[in-house]
Amino acid sequence: MDVNKLRFAKSHEWAHLDGTTATVGLTQFAVEQLTDIIYIELPDVGDDFAAGESFGEVESVKSVNDLYSPVTGEVIEINKALESDPSLVSQDCYGKGWLVKIKIDPGTNLNHLMTHDQYQQQIASEGH
Repeated sequence: MDVNKLRFAKSHEWAHLDGTTATVGLTQFAVEQLTDIIYIELPDVGDDFAAGESFGEVESVKSVNDLYSPVTGEVIEINKALESDPSLVSQDCYGKGWLVKIKIDPGTNLNHLMTHDQYQQQIASEGH
């Protein structure tokens, strides 16, 4: 996926909007900070989340971290492949390693999230 078409949350999740479905994943930066991902806890289909709310956890050999929804809506699909192979997030975080798909309200946009350039500036400003 073209990272320039994605939007980014300060908590290091990305979102891609297709109609009323937002695909959500972890950024390359987050994956590199976590190193070896060994487990991912995802929500159930049908769960509702507000933007900024925790929807699961990612566990690496270093730490356990919350995953935060960059959008408000209902989970309509989870990436079941991650149950048996959480390393897909490390291998292809913007493709096969997506986390969830969330149905958002019609007319909702991702303007509250950062562009790729803005996200890169945020990472740099944090001293990474």
